[in-house]
Amino acid sequence: MARPAIWLISGAPGAGKSTVSDALCRRFRLAVHIPVDDIRDWVRSGFASPVEWTNETGRQFALARRGAARIATDYADAGFDVMVDDVIRESDLNQYTDYLGKTELRKVLLNPSLETVLARNAAPGRKPFDSSILEAACRGLHPLLLAENTTDRGWIVIDSTGLNIDETVNAIVRAF
Repeated sequence: MARPAIWLISGAPGAGKSTVSDALCRRFRLAVHIPVDDIRDWVRSGFASPVEWTNETGRQFALARRGAARIATDYADAGFDVMVDDVIRESDLNQYTDYLGKTELRKVLLNPSLETVLARNAAPGRKPFDSSILEAACRGLHPLLLAENTTDRGWIVIDSTGLNIDETVNAIVRAF
Protein backbone atom coordinates (compact mmCIF):
# COMPACT_ATOMS: atom_id res chain seq x y z
CA MET A 1 0.00 0.00 0.00
CA ALA A 2 1.30 3.45 -0.93
CA ARG A 3 2.26 5.71 1.94
CA PRO A 4 -0.33 8.44 2.51
CA ALA A 5 0.43 11.97 1.37
CA ILE A 6 -0.64 15.42 2.43
CA TRP A 7 -2.14 17.25 -0.54
CA LEU A 8 -2.07 21.04 -0.31
CA ILE A 9 -4.79 22.41 -2.59
CA SER A 10 -4.37 26.14 -3.22
CA GLY A 11 -6.06 28.68 -5.44
CA ALA A 12 -7.87 31.99 -5.30
CA PRO A 13 -11.27 32.14 -3.59
CA GLY A 14 -13.72 30.44 -5.96
CA ALA A 15 -11.07 28.24 -7.62
CA GLY A 16 -12.81 25.09 -6.38
CA LYS A 17 -10.47 24.07 -3.56
CA SER A 18 -13.13 22.66 -1.22
CA THR A 19 -15.13 20.90 -3.93
CA VAL A 20 -12.01 19.38 -5.50
CA SER A 21 -10.61 18.39 -2.09
CA ASP A 22 -13.85 16.56 -1.23
CA ALA A 23 -13.86 14.79 -4.61
CA LEU A 24 -10.18 13.88 -4.30
CA CYS A 25 -10.86 12.36 -0.87
CA ARG A 26 -13.30 9.93 -2.50
CA ARG A 27 -10.41 8.47 -4.55
CA PHE A 28 -8.80 7.00 -1.41
CA ARG A 29 -9.83 4.30 1.04
CA LEU A 30 -8.98 6.59 3.97
CA ALA A 31 -8.94 10.35 3.48
CA VAL A 32 -9.68 13.52 5.37
CA HIS A 33 -10.32 17.10 4.20
CA ILE A 34 -9.04 20.00 6.30
CA PRO A 35 -10.35 23.40 5.16
CA VAL A 36 -8.11 26.03 6.76
CA ASP A 37 -10.97 28.56 6.67
CA ASP A 38 -12.90 26.25 9.00
CA ILE A 39 -10.01 26.23 11.48
CA ARG A 40 -9.86 30.02 11.28
CA ASP A 41 -13.59 30.10 12.06
CA TRP A 42 -12.89 28.46 15.44
CA VAL A 43 -11.92 31.93 16.72
CA ARG A 44 -14.93 33.15 18.71
CA SER A 45 -13.58 36.46 19.97
CA GLY A 46 -11.05 38.64 18.21
CA PHE A 47 -11.40 37.13 14.72
CA ALA A 48 -9.18 39.04 12.29
CA SER A 49 -10.85 39.40 8.90
CA PRO A 50 -8.67 38.95 5.84
CA VAL A 51 -10.62 41.72 4.09
CA GLU A 52 -8.51 44.27 5.97
CA TRP A 53 -5.14 42.55 6.40
CA THR A 54 -3.35 43.31 9.67
CA ASN A 55 -0.51 41.74 11.63
CA GLU A 56 -3.18 39.94 13.66
CA THR A 57 -4.73 38.54 10.48
CA GLY A 58 -1.34 37.16 9.48
CA ARG A 59 -0.83 35.70 12.95
CA GLN A 60 -4.22 33.97 12.89
CA PHE A 61 -3.56 32.50 9.43
CA ALA A 62 -0.17 31.21 10.62
CA LEU A 63 -1.83 29.62 13.68
CA ALA A 64 -4.52 27.98 11.56
CA ARG A 65 -1.94 26.65 9.11
CA ARG A 66 0.25 25.28 11.88
CA GLY A 67 -2.81 23.59 13.38
CA ALA A 68 -3.82 22.19 9.98
CA ALA A 69 -0.28 20.84 9.45
CA ARG A 70 -0.29 19.11 12.83
CA ILE A 71 -3.74 17.61 12.29
CA ALA A 72 -2.74 16.54 8.77
CA THR A 73 0.42 14.85 10.06
CA ASP A 74 -1.53 12.96 12.73
CA TYR A 75 -4.01 11.67 10.15
CA ALA A 76 -1.29 10.80 7.63
CA ASP A 77 0.60 8.90 10.34
CA ALA A 78 -2.63 6.94 10.95
CA GLY A 79 -2.84 5.96 7.26
CA PHE A 80 -5.06 8.70 5.84
CA ASP A 81 -4.40 10.76 2.74
CA VAL A 82 -5.06 14.36 3.72
CA MET A 83 -6.40 17.23 1.60
CA VAL A 84 -5.65 20.65 3.07
CA ASP A 85 -7.41 23.47 1.25
CA ASP A 86 -6.07 26.97 1.68
CA VAL A 87 -5.15 30.07 -0.28
CA ILE A 88 -1.41 29.59 0.26
CA ARG A 89 1.52 31.14 -1.57
CA GLU A 90 4.90 29.47 -1.94
CA SER A 91 6.44 32.30 0.12
CA ASP A 92 4.27 31.30 3.12
CA LEU A 93 4.71 27.54 2.69
CA ASN A 94 6.99 27.28 5.73
CA GLN A 95 3.85 27.83 7.82
CA TYR A 96 3.11 24.21 6.85
CA THR A 97 6.44 22.57 6.11
CA ASP A 98 7.93 23.42 9.50
CA TYR A 99 5.26 21.15 11.08
CA LEU A 100 4.65 18.36 8.56
CA GLY A 101 7.35 15.91 9.55
CA LYS A 102 8.39 13.45 6.83
CA THR A 103 5.03 12.95 5.13
CA GLU A 104 5.13 13.62 1.39
CA LEU A 105 3.65 17.01 0.49
CA ARG A 106 1.88 17.25 -2.86
CA LYS A 107 1.26 20.86 -3.89
CA VAL A 108 -1.60 21.66 -6.28
CA LEU A 109 -2.60 25.09 -7.58
CA LEU A 110 -6.10 25.24 -9.05
CA ASN A 111 -5.93 28.04 -11.57
CA PRO A 112 -9.20 28.60 -13.42
CA SER A 113 -9.35 31.92 -15.26
CA LEU A 114 -9.89 35.08 -13.24
CA GLU A 115 -13.24 35.51 -15.00
CA THR A 116 -14.31 32.03 -13.84
CA VAL A 117 -13.29 32.74 -10.25
CA LEU A 118 -15.11 36.08 -10.20
CA ALA A 119 -18.27 34.52 -11.68
CA ARG A 120 -18.26 31.68 -9.14
CA ASN A 121 -17.86 34.10 -6.24
CA ALA A 122 -20.67 36.29 -7.58
CA ALA A 123 -23.13 33.37 -7.75
CA PRO A 124 -25.95 33.86 -5.22
CA GLY A 125 -25.85 31.66 -2.12
CA ARG A 126 -22.27 30.44 -2.62
CA LYS A 127 -20.89 32.05 0.51
CA PRO A 128 -22.51 32.85 3.86
CA PHE A 129 -21.48 36.50 3.43
CA ASP A 130 -21.51 39.19 0.77
CA SER A 131 -19.02 37.65 -1.65
CA SER A 132 -18.52 40.94 -3.51
CA ILE A 133 -15.82 41.67 -0.92
CA LEU A 134 -13.75 38.89 -2.55
CA GLU A 135 -13.41 40.58 -5.93
CA ALA A 136 -10.44 42.79 -5.05
CA ALA A 137 -8.72 39.91 -3.25
CA CYS A 138 -9.20 37.62 -6.24
CA ARG A 139 -7.85 40.22 -8.64
CA GLY A 140 -4.71 40.48 -6.51
CA LEU A 141 -4.29 36.84 -5.53
CA HIS A 142 -4.94 35.21 -8.90
CA PRO A 143 -1.75 36.51 -10.61
CA LEU A 144 0.27 36.34 -7.38
CA LEU A 145 -0.48 32.64 -6.85
CA LEU A 146 0.35 31.85 -10.47
CA ALA A 147 3.65 33.75 -10.19
CA GLU A 148 4.73 32.05 -6.93
CA ASN A 149 3.21 28.56 -7.05
CA THR A 150 5.09 27.35 -10.11
CA THR A 151 6.01 23.97 -11.52
CA ASP A 152 9.71 24.67 -10.99
CA ARG A 153 8.90 25.02 -7.27
CA GLY A 154 7.15 21.65 -7.25
CA TRP A 155 3.56 22.76 -7.78
CA ILE A 156 1.16 20.99 -10.10
CA VAL A 157 -0.74 23.83 -11.80
CA ILE A 158 -4.17 22.88 -13.14
CA ASP A 159 -6.09 25.28 -15.39
CA SER A 160 -9.53 23.99 -14.49
CA THR A 161 -11.44 26.66 -16.44
CA GLY A 162 -13.11 24.21 -18.82
CA LEU A 163 -12.98 21.13 -16.59
CA ASN A 164 -15.69 19.61 -14.44
CA ILE A 165 -14.87 18.29 -10.96
CA ASP A 166 -14.04 14.73 -12.07
CA GLU A 167 -11.84 15.98 -14.91
CA THR A 168 -10.00 18.26 -12.49
CA VAL A 169 -9.44 15.44 -9.99
CA ASN A 170 -8.31 13.12 -12.80
CA ALA A 171 -5.76 15.73 -13.90
CA ILE A 172 -4.44 16.00 -10.34
CA VAL A 173 -4.18 12.23 -9.86
CA ARG A 174 -2.45 11.79 -13.24
CA ALA A 175 0.12 14.42 -12.30
CA PHE A 176 1.29 12.31 -9.37
